[in-house]
Amino acid sequence: MPQPQASIPLFPPVLARALKVMPLAPLSLSLTAYSRKIAKTHPGLFRRLGEFDHTRFILDPTDLPFVICLDPNGGVPRVTLLRGRGEGAARISGPFAALIGLVHGAYDGDALFFSRDLVVEGDTGAALALRNAVDDAELDLAQEIASITGPLARPLQHLIAFAERRTGVCLTRPDEAEAW
Repeated sequence: MPQPQASIPLFPPVLARALKVMPLAPLSLSLTAYSRKIAKTHPGLFRRLGEFDHTRFILDPTDLPFVICLDPNGGVPRVTLLRGRGEGAARISGPFAALIGLVHGAYDGDALFFSRDLVVEGDTGAALALRNAVDDAELDLAQEIASITGPLARPLQHLIAFAERRTGVCLTRPDEAEAW
């Protein structure tokens, strides 16, 4: 069971400002390739969406200068970063650390919702299907990245662990023993 957190860390404002001028197309292409790799290693993730497997989701990290549009496309996902609100059937908004923490099982989605740290708009059934699919997949996004970096995997894992300690953002899936 995820542990309650005193406060959710916010993305450093100086880095968020730097992201305002960053071109989003290369990052969108990289995230699309990464999400398709995840779809291959976790095929149930997108199958579990059921009737929402072609529904556009807007993930809105409120402390970043863009939104993340996830189009599952029946298991061949596409990720697009957009400035502004973006349009989708369901929007899930909250600090980046809360969104990534949900993926890793570090935060309780209901607690975030009822504390208003997380806001769900639009088709709540679609948002719930996405949450259940992600919970069921037990993703570790850092491990997924490390698996495609070959000889750089170990140094990357050390860098991710360092960033996790420094920022308080859950960048990996906690061990079950730690969660209890």
